[in-house]
Amino acid sequence: MLAIHKALATAGDFNLDLVEVSPTANPPVCKIMDYGRYKYEVTKKQQEAKKKQSSFQVKEIKLRPKTETHDLQTKIGHIKKFLGKKDKVKVTVVFRGREITLSQKGRDLLEQIAQETDDLAVVEQYPKFEGRTMIMILSPK
Repeated sequence: MLAIHKALATAGDFNLDLVEVSPTANPPVCKIMDYGRYKYEVTKKQQEAKKKQSSFQVKEIKLRPKTETHDLQTKIGHIKKFLGKKDKVKVTVVFRGREITLSQKGRDLLEQIAQETDDLAVVEQYPKFEGRTMIMILSPK
């Protein structure tokens, strides 16, 4: 245990700072260190942790129940590309007007997409209706 003025003098001799580590302790705990360097190292650690965080986006692909096979293959290609970049994909089948009667065809389209992307993706949310749209969510394996 040192007096404050002695601790400040010792820190001054080494061109360092006296930093209070634990103010609630009795007596308060202080440490002699280079405060600027300490703050620099803390921000570097935060940046490194932020860099290692994985981030993903949710991409959306919209279809209609009468989408032809070639167009569907193109959409599946886009889905595979998104899954390759570790993004989730929300596949939406939009029904307009009387197309709502073709709900089974929309479900078949979504099942076909799930089958063709099963090597890259896991079905996170199975097809379900929300108003006039049917939605399925795929996430990368």
